[in-house]
Amino acid sequence: MGIFLLLGVFALCVLIGTPVAFALGIAAISAFWFEGLPLMIGFQRIVSGINVFSLMAIPFFIFAGELMFHGGIAMRLVRFASAAVGAVRGGLGIVNVFSSMLFGGISGSAIADISALGSILVPVMKEKGYDADYAVNVTVTSSIAGIIIPPSHNMIIFAIAAGGGISISKLFLAGVVPGVLMCLCLAVAAYLVAVRRGYQAETFPGWKALVISFLSAIPGLLTAVIIVGGVLSGIFTVTESGAFGAIYAFVVTLVVYQSITWDKFCIAVASAVRTTAMVMILIACAGAFAYMLTFYRVPHKTVDLLTGLTENPILILLMINAVLLLLGMIMDMAALILICTPIFLPVANSLGIDPLQFGMILLVNLGLGLCTPPVGSCLFVGCAVGKLPMEKAVRTIWPFYLAILVALMLITFVPAISLTLPGLLG
Repeated sequence: MGIFLLLGVFALCVLIGTPVAFALGIAAISAFWFEGLPLMIGFQRIVSGINVFSLMAIPFFIFAGELMFHGGIAMRLVRFASAAVGAVRGGLGIVNVFSSMLFGGISGSAIADISALGSILVPVMKEKGYDADYAVNVTVTSSIAGIIIPPSHNMIIFAIAAGGGISISKLFLAGVVPGVLMCLCLAVAAYLVAVRRGYQAETFPGWKALVISFLSAIPGLLTAVIIVGGVLSGIFTVTESGAFGAIYAFVVTLVVYQSITWDKFCIAVASAVRTTAMVMILIACAGAFAYMLTFYRVPHKTVDLLTGLTENPILILLMINAVLLLLGMIMDMAALILICTPIFLPVANSLGIDPLQFGMILLVNLGLGLCTPPVGSCLFVGCAVGKLPMEKAVRTIWPFYLAILVALMLITFVPAISLTLPGLLG
């Protein structure tokens, strides 16, 4: 009855429109009350959920991304990507994917990726004769590169949800190859769809223009180098690297690019504070919720359930992927990381799956959920930016879904994709 109460109250709160963070907290406190546990322990679990030093990195990462978003770095990355790969058939689609890969390594946010790059590339693609649905679909699906390619605050959330025993620097390393692989799959899909629809290639601007655009983009790209490189080299902790990354982003946009104004700075600060507050409240309430999941032995029961259905590890992994994909369609990503990690990580461990590899499987699944209806936030934002009804985008987005699924299957069943780089440099 306790498990049904915990999950039932949570589901009911979500259905009536309660924010997910508060739904988690209400469900957890209800379970504490039902079991006769002191409610003070419940509130202590909520507070202890955010009493983790590593979480200090999240507001710095978010603020750095907001500064780069409002400071004009996106335009310079688009120019560099266009000069590098724009001459390929359907080049602007591949430029979109390549730009997302670069910007994702700076902002760490899928929504910021769509807002920054979509507002630039979607109108240009329409002017060049690309269909609106193609422009929106490429922008939406490639935006999730920011979730996987480091630095990503979602990786920090996963490390916390896993109990804090996973190295964040190794998670950063583990995300590089899967993120690039997914972008390559999306680039192939963008090329094939462009050929099928008869889109033309752009003119190669010449090596001089390519070098100039690259030099212009270097200061912005160094933000990711400072954040990730500082952690991997041992010079900074994750929190310190986030702080230095935010300071560097501010200096670049103010001094080098001279593109940040006082109004834009205030907008960046307000947006970063709002996003950070949402994430921290979510993590706090999820801490109490996860405590009750452990109290009811839900992770162990899930392992028993799945292994009772089949002992084939391939089928179990496929079932985990299917459940994560379905959940990703109806819930927010950060909440699902906090809920699903303590449930499915023990299952993965029982199959001999490395936690780093499972983290990549989880993030790609939930990232795809951001692009799928009915609650795909990336899909909503992309359609709003492209001024396209969502139903029209969904009708033709399947080749890009398929490309992400191909990358997901490779990440799931080829451990070396996620583990080689951490093994070499760890």
